[in-house]
Order: sequence, then C-alpha cells, then structure tokens
Amino acid sequence: MTDDMKSPAPVTPDVVTIPRKRPEGPDGKVNIVGLTRDALKAEFARIGTPEKQLKMRVNQVWQWVYQWGKRDFAEMTNLSKAFRAELDAAFVIEVPEVVTKQVSDDGTRKYLVKIAGGHEVEVVYIPETNRGTLCISSQVGCTLTCTFCHTGTQKLVRNLTAGEIIGQVMVARDDLDEWPEPGVSTADAPPRLLSNIVLMGMGEPLYNFDNVRDAMKIAMDGEGISLSRRRITLSTSGVVPEIAKTAEEIGCLLAVSFHATTDEVRDVLVPINKRWNIETLLATLREYPKLSNSERITFEYVMLKGVNDSVEDARRLVKLIKGIPAKINLIPFNEWPGSAYERSDREQIEKFAEVVYKAGYSSPIRRPRGEDIMAACGQLKSATERARKSRRQIEAEAGLNG
Repeated sequence: MTDDMKSPAPVTPDVVTIPRKRPEGPDGKVNIVGLTRDALKAEFARIGTPEKQLKMRVNQVWQWVYQWGKRDFAEMTNLSKAFRAELDAAFVIEVPEVVTKQVSDDGTRKYLVKIAGGHEVEVVYIPETNRGTLCISSQVGCTLTCTFCHTGTQKLVRNLTAGEIIGQVMVARDDLDEWPEPGVSTADAPPRLLSNIVLMGMGEPLYNFDNVRDAMKIAMDGEGISLSRRRITLSTSGVVPEIAKTAEEIGCLLAVSFHATTDEVRDVLVPINKRWNIETLLATLREYPKLSNSERITFEYVMLKGVNDSVEDARRLVKLIKGIPAKINLIPFNEWPGSAYERSDREQIEKFAEVVYKAGYSSPIRRPRGEDIMAACGQLKSATERARKSRRQIEAEAGLNG
C-alpha cells in the first residue's frame, strides 16, 4: 500500500438539494423539460386548461417533446393555434446547451454542456456493435472524494434538476439525429443508436435521488423516449439508505463502485465506506435483485497496480459476494494528470479475472474508450471547474430562488 493510500480521507458530506418551485427559463417562463406528467398537468391547469382536457393535452405535448424531440410549440400541429399560443406565452422547452463536442478515434463522443448558472457537466456517448450507451451526469462536480477518480477531485457545486438530467439524453439524440418523424412508422426502423443509459458520469446519483428518479421515469415512459428499465443502469458508490428506494421507485439495473475487498482499502478508495462499510452495503445489495426484479448486480472494480489487484483480492471478492446474482466488471485504471495510482499490468488483470471466472461469475475486462479525449471511466471533469461557492451565490447563479 502506498503512502497515499495510508493518508486519511474525508467522510463524504451530506448534500442538501436547493429547492426550486418551478424550473424557470427566460422571461420567467416555465421549462417543461423534466416535469413529471402530474407536474405538467398541474402547470396546464394553472394556465386555465379545462379539467376535461388536461390528460389529453399532457399526452399530446409529452409525445411532441419526448417522442419526436420538438422544441417549438408552433410545430405541435394537433393542438389548436389558440392553445399553442397559450403554451408559448407560459412555457419553454429547453435542454442544456452544447459548449463543445469531441469525437474520439474509437467513435466515442464527449459533450461539454452548459446548464443554468453557467455551470458545465460532461456527457459521453459510446457506440458499440449492437448498442449505443450514453453516460450521463447527476451533479455538477461530485460530493464523493474517491481518490482514483478525476471527477472526485472537482468540488460539488449543486445537484442537477430532472430537466438537466433528461436534457442530456435529448441533447445526444439531437446530435445523433435520432428523433423519429411524426406519423412515420418505426416498424422497419434500424436499431437505436442511443439504446442504453448509464448514470455513471459526474456525481453520485443517489445523493440526488428525486431528480434522478423523475428523469429516468421520463426516459422509460412508453409514449416518449421509451427505454426499458433494463436498459438503464444506475451506478452508486454505496448510499445504502437509497438503494431499496431505487428498487421500488425506479427499478433499473444497479451497478456498485466496489473497488476493494477490505474496509481498510475501501475507506481510502471510496470514502463513503466509512459511513456504510462493505458488510452493510452487501447486506442491502442481497435484497436488490428481489425488490427490483433485476437479473443481477454489476460490481465495478477498477484495477489499481499494487493496491487492489492481487489474486488474494480476487478470492476475497468472490467470497464476499457469494449468493448475489452478479457480474464483475473489471476496469483497467484510466490514468489522469496528477493521479497517485497506476493501471494494473494486463497479466495481473487476467489472473484476477480467471479467479472470478472460475468462481462462476462473468468478469469482462472493460476496454477503455475515449481515453484520447479524457472521456474514459473516472476521467470526467468540467473544463472550467468551479470553486465551491456560498449557497446564496449558487442560488443566484442557478436561478433557484423563489
């Protein structure tokens, strides 16, 4: 263990979400992106839509926004001109602004997007032969201080709203030109370019539970983006109290940033372990597949040379997770400037994988993607990192007052 590993790590702080009454856009108009169906219904009632028409109007606008990707009420041709004018006077349809887009040699795309207050987050699209995965962020910066993760060196600014989370999906579909045309049959359409979502970008999703839940319900809605819950994976470092809620209220697949087989090592690599240790975390994870009807849990394990990559670690790992339906995702460490760690040698990773495989677990070694544009796992960090600000400053910049 290196000297860096022996140094104390701070315990993960609690995060308080700054409340907002409505996601307001320009001129005080309400941004409807990210509103749940019930919230959208309430907004339409507020502007005087007759009670008998509310459900129908919500369904119509929902399809235009989330199924066909329209951003202009004037294009919603099955609505009366009068109602379109009412909508335009009260609401906007806004998604995060793309500041830069980088494309890796392997086809990976990294977007830097700007949200309210001028803050920036990163989003990564990873194309593969039979699917396309979008890695999205849930916070500006990160509340965690995982010592091997570049994102963890960026201080937390604030949680993203539901609109800013689902907006990342909409931005990527814009760039991929993947919105279907209204009235055109999708029966013979090619496979979706954006077929999977992973909440593995900036931030800890379970420290922003309500917004993540609302955004993912929009993503799963059958009359909109319509992704199966089995095509959405939420990655957590182990926020134990929220894991059961994730099963009950979202029901997506779960991945856990595990990365160590002893509390001594995990306390440093993933400091949240000081609050909920390995034994406590695993006890909760054993219940997740039953609660969510998920097939298995993915254990993410970044391979750090001389830290957590021994054959003994591999043996401890399979013993720890015995009885949990699981896949173990081995991640060669993606190095970044200033990191205290090195990537495990390929031979050592393969020895580790062999122990896991012989114990009956799938143990794919993840191929690093987008390393040339700093888009690989653990490398995300806003190009214009913000220093921690007072709550009053954050409220003012993010437009969260009121």
